[in-house]
Amino acid sequence: MLRRIAPALLTVLVVALGVTALAARPPQSAPQRSADFVVLAGIAGLRWEDVDPQRTPTLWRMAQDGSIGSLSVRSAHRPTCPVDGWLTLGAGSFAAWNGSRPPEGCPPAGVAVEQPDGIGANLPDQESVVQHNQQRLSWGAMPGSLSESVRCSVAVGPGAAVAAARPFGRVDRYASALPADPRVLLGSCVLSIVDLGTVEGTDPASRAGQARAADAQLARVLAARPPRSLVLVAGISDTAPPSRLHVVVADGPGWERGWLTSASTGRDGYLQLVDLAPTALAALGRPMPERLFLGRPAVSTGGRPADLADAISAPADADREAAAQRNVSGRFFTLLAGVQVLLALAILPLLRRARPHAGPTGPTAVSGRIVAVAELLLVAVALTVPAALLADAVPWWRGEHPGWLFGGITGLLVAAGTAAVRFVPGYARTLGPLGAVAGLTTLVVGLDVLTGASLQLNGVVGYSALQGGRYAGLSTVGLGVLLAGALLIGGWFAQRLHRGWRPAVMVAVGGLAVVVVGSPYLGADPVGAIALTAGVSVAAVISAGGWLTVSRLAWAAMAALAVGIGFAVVDLRRSAAERGSLGRFLSALGDGTGGFTVHRSSTENFETLVNSPLTVLALVGGLLVWFALLQPWGGLMRLFGIYPAIRAAMAGTVVAAVLGGVLDGAALDVLGAAAALVVPMAALASLRVLGHAADRTRPLPGRSRADGVDDSGSGGVGPVGGDDGPTRGGGPLGAVHPRPISGPPAGASTAVAPPETPANRSTDGPPADADGPPADADGLPVDADGPPADADADGPPAEADGRSADADETAGPAARGATPDAAPTAPAPPRQVDRSSTGVAAS
Repeated sequence: MLRRIAPALLTVLVVALGVTALAARPPQSAPQRSADFVVLAGIAGLRWEDVDPQRTPTLWRMAQDGSIGSLSVRSAHRPTCPVDGWLTLGAGSFAAWNGSRPPEGCPPAGVAVEQPDGIGANLPDQESVVQHNQQRLSWGAMPGSLSESVRCSVAVGPGAAVAAARPFGRVDRYASALPADPRVLLGSCVLSIVDLGTVEGTDPASRAGQARAADAQLARVLAARPPRSLVLVAGISDTAPPSRLHVVVADGPGWERGWLTSASTGRDGYLQLVDLAPTALAALGRPMPERLFLGRPAVSTGGRPADLADAISAPADADREAAAQRNVSGRFFTLLAGVQVLLALAILPLLRRARPHAGPTGPTAVSGRIVAVAELLLVAVALTVPAALLADAVPWWRGEHPGWLFGGITGLLVAAGTAAVRFVPGYARTLGPLGAVAGLTTLVVGLDVLTGASLQLNGVVGYSALQGGRYAGLSTVGLGVLLAGALLIGGWFAQRLHRGWRPAVMVAVGGLAVVVVGSPYLGADPVGAIALTAGVSVAAVISAGGWLTVSRLAWAAMAALAVGIGFAVVDLRRSAAERGSLGRFLSALGDGTGGFTVHRSSTENFETLVNSPLTVLALVGGLLVWFALLQPWGGLMRLFGIYPAIRAAMAGTVVAAVLGGVLDGAALDVLGAAAALVVPMAALASLRVLGHAADRTRPLPGRSRADGVDDSGSGGVGPVGGDDGPTRGGGPLGAVHPRPISGPPAGASTAVAPPETPANRSTDGPPADADGPPADADGLPVDADGPPADADADGPPAEADGRSADADETAGPAARGATPDAAPTAPAPPRQVDRSSTGVAAS
C-alpha cells in the first residue's frame, strides 16, 4: 500500500516546498508621494567615468547629497540610440524609433518638431512611431504613456520632446532650449523633461568638454527648480556600440545619500531606464496607467559609503566589469565547447577498450596511467564552470589584458579543484569523483546565491547588467549547474542508503534546491523552481528502482503544474504593482495582451538556440550519451543498473534543464550548462564500471534479505580481493586486473539439479522487483539497486535472490536445490570459463 501511494506523497511534499519558496516575497510598501514637481534631465551617453569634482562640479554636489546608481539603458533596439532612449523614457517600456539604421552606430538624432502656436509642439512622425511599436515590436510599448498620466508636461530640447509627446504627437509645453530664466517654464507643469545634451566619442578630452557643457546646463536647472521637487539626472542612452552602464542620480526630499534600486532589478545601486517613468509618477502620487509600465518605482536604500569618490568607484567599476564580461564570455563558452568536443572524441576509444576480458584473447587493456589522466581531464572539464564563477572574486577586468588574466585565474582554480577531488577520501570508488565534483559545484554556486549572487552579476558565467534581463539571483548557467549538482549529490547520498530511504533523500536534497532557486530572497527564479520541481519528482519516484514510466512522468508533470498553479494563485492575489513575472503574464492573458509575452519568449528561444555556444555543449553532450555511453559497450546502462539513484538524478536533471530553458526563453542554455557537469561525470563513472565488468564478486556469508540487507546490488565483498582490495571494489580502470573464473577444483563432486518443482524451488529471497526490466546488455538486472549501505559495489551485482553471480560455480548439491537422496552423478572434470562472472549471471 505504501509503495502505491509513495509517488503521491512525494509529489505533495515537493509541491509544498515549491509553493512555500515561491510565495514568500520581501515586504514591499506602496510608494508614497514625496514631491510636488518632478524634473527629468537626460544626458545621452553620460557615464560615471565622466563625473569628477573638476569637470562636473554641479553633478558631483548633487550626487553627494542625493542617491546614485548605475543605469541600464536597455530598449527595444540594441544599442539604445539617443532617440530610442528618449522614447523608452516616455513609454515606460522598451521602445524604439522607426526608420533605417546604419549597421554599426546610431542614426542622426534629427527629429522633426513643429511649433504652430509658440506654446507647445507637435511631432508629425509620432503616429508612425506608435504603430511601429504596437504592431511590429514584441513589447507592445505605448509612446507617451508618461505624459498621458499627468495633466500637463514641459519639454526642453528635441530629445525631451520625443519623451514628452503624447501618443497623438502633442507636446503640452515646449522650448528648444532653456530660456534665460527657466523658473516660469519649469514651474508651469508638474512634470518637466529637459535635454541637457550628449556626451559621445572615445577621446577623453572631447568627452570632458561635452560633460562640462552639460553640467553647466544642469546648474541652471537646479537653480530654477520648483520648491519641493525631485530632480532625476540620467544618462538615458548609448551613443555607439557597445552598450555601457550610465549615470543616474536622484535629488529631493527622501532621496538623501543612498543607493538607487527598484523591484525590477532587486539589487542596490542598479536601475533600468524603464524605471524612471513609474518613479516620476510615484513621487507625484499619480496612479500608474492601465497598461502597466515594465519598470518599477525606484527607492533609495542605505549602505552607501560616506565618501562620494568611494561610492562612485563601485558603479564605475561595474561598468568596466560588464564591458569586459561581454568580450570574454563568448570566447570562454566557445573554448569550453571545443574542449568538450575534443574530449568526447578522445574518450570514445577508451570506452571501446575499457571492459577487460576474462579469457586469454581480447583487445589489449588500456594503460592505467592513460585512464587516470583521462579521468582527471574529465574532472577538470566538469569543474570549469564553477571555477569560472569563482574567478570573478578576483578583479581580473581591471588588468591590461583582462581575457588572459581571467583565463589564468580560471585555470589555476580548475587545477586546484581537480587536485582537491583527486585526493579526497573515496576518490578510488566508482562514484567518488562524481560525488566530489557535484558537491563542490553545488557548494560554490549555492554559497554565491546565499551571499547575494555577487559573483554572477556581470560575471563571465553569470548575467550582464548591460543586457537588462536579470540583476539578482541565479543566472541561466548558474541554474543549470546548480540543479545538476544538487540532483547528482542527492543521488550520490541516496545510493549509499537502503532503497527504502532513497526517495526521501532525493526529496530532501531536491526540495532544498527548489527553495534556493525559487526564493525571491535567494535565486529569484520562479520558472527555474517550477522546472526543478518536475526534475526532483522524476528523480524521487525512480530512485529506488524501475524505469521512468508514463505514470511516473505524469506525477512529475502534476507536481510542476501544481507548483505553478499554487504560485499563480498566490501571485494574482497581490496588487498589480507587486506581482511577479507569472502573475503579470496571467494578467496580460486576461486583458488580451499575453500574446506579446508568448511572442517574445519564442523569439528569445530561437535566437538563443541559434547563437549560444551552450547549444553546442548540449548537443555534443547529447550525442556522446546517445551514440556512445548508452550503447552496450558504453557502460552507462551498466552504471544505471548498478546505481539506480544516479540514473534517477541524471533523468531528473534532463527534465528540469529542458523545462527550465524552454519556459525561461533560454532554449538549450540551461541544458548545456548542466551537460558541462553531468556528461563528463557520466563518462568517468562509465569507464570505471566497465573496468570492473569482469571482476569476481564473492558472496558475503550470512547475508540475506531475511537479515534486512539490501542485496539487490553487488551482493558480495567486491571484485577480486573484495572490499578490502586495493581499490575497495572500485577505482580507476587498470587498478585491478581480473582473473579468469575457474570451475570447481579437480575431484570435486557436482550434482545435476532436477527440474524445478514447487517442492524444491529455492525460497531464499523474494522475486525480483516488477518495476524493472529483466536484464540489460551486460547481463545485469536493470533494477539492481547498488551495494548495501556498508559495502562499495563496483563489481557486478548479485542475482535477484541475493547470491553472487558466480555462486553456483562452487555451490554443493544442497545449494543447487538437489535433495539429499538424489542419485549420485559422475564427477565433472574441471573447466576453465573464458567468460566474465557477468556473462555467467546472464546465462
